[in-house]
Amino acid sequence: MAKDNQFRTSIGGQALIEGIMMMGPKKKAIVVRGPEGLVTQVEDRKFIKDKYPILGWPFIRGVVNFGSSMVNGVKALMFSADYYPEEEGVEPEKPSKIDLWLEEHLEEEKAQQAIIYIAVFLGIMFSVGLFILLPTLLAGFVSPWIGSGVLRNLVEGAIRITLFVIYMIAVSRMKDMKRVFSYHGAEHKTIACYEAGLPLTVENVRQQTRFHPRCGTSFLFVVMIISILVFSVVRWSNPFIRMALRLALLPVVVGISYEINRFVGRHDNKFTRALVAPGLWFQRFTTNEPDDSMIEVGIEAVKLVLPEVEGEDEW
Repeated sequence: MAKDNQFRTSIGGQALIEGIMMMGPKKKAIVVRGPEGLVTQVEDRKFIKDKYPILGWPFIRGVVNFGSSMVNGVKALMFSADYYPEEEGVEPEKPSKIDLWLEEHLEEEKAQQAIIYIAVFLGIMFSVGLFILLPTLLAGFVSPWIGSGVLRNLVEGAIRITLFVIYMIAVSRMKDMKRVFSYHGAEHKTIACYEAGLPLTVENVRQQTRFHPRCGTSFLFVVMIISILVFSVVRWSNPFIRMALRLALLPVVVGISYEINRFVGRHDNKFTRALVAPGLWFQRFTTNEPDDSMIEVGIEAVKLVLPEVEGEDEW
């Protein structure tokens, strides 16, 4: 196991459709394996905290980075989807009415931006509805027997975690998602190889673990746990008031969870290993062992975002 004095990079990524997005200290890279080989896109990163320093403060930066990650993730998924080969004999999907309306009333670039933000909004609403509001509503049915105090919050938290686990396990069993989760494994293994100080070769990356403490899956699992603690301050029995207060406290939950994820990503000791253990266990469902072609994508993605100045990417 790595110790605290060993190198920890700030580089992180996201699995895509037949590809990987990697975020470095200065650059963002998307690498997709298309029909004719690797397709890459590299951009300079822009940080809103450079313009508004307060948004880079601890706890506030977690909410900002979460929103930014959602937008960047959807953009990268749309980019990778353009290179996803269509199955023979299957007609391409027809554009939805919303897509047609946007294309008709907006310029192409603005239409794409609108689609991205709509997708992010719907994704957040789905997650909030399924993992925040639904558990609150379901726990309300048993409140006459358990009251509105700590026990109800524990029951609600147990429902929330159960729904999250069931959802992620179900997603991991989908045919298309199995390959995405293999690219997820390639992303983790490549970063682990880089942090170990080894040359980025397929052989070296293949030997690394596919589990990483700074994984987004681990972050979401931490959100589930922290929500139980933060939401415990709410004692109202009315389910609608409770749901409204859940929404109001959600930024607090995200902010705290981000700082915890950042802390465990920088340190490796008994305390941090205990904190990340549930998330690492859960990555057994959200990461698969990649093949060599996927590892090649991960290596290329990391190389494209490496800093020009040594140590610039260290936590």
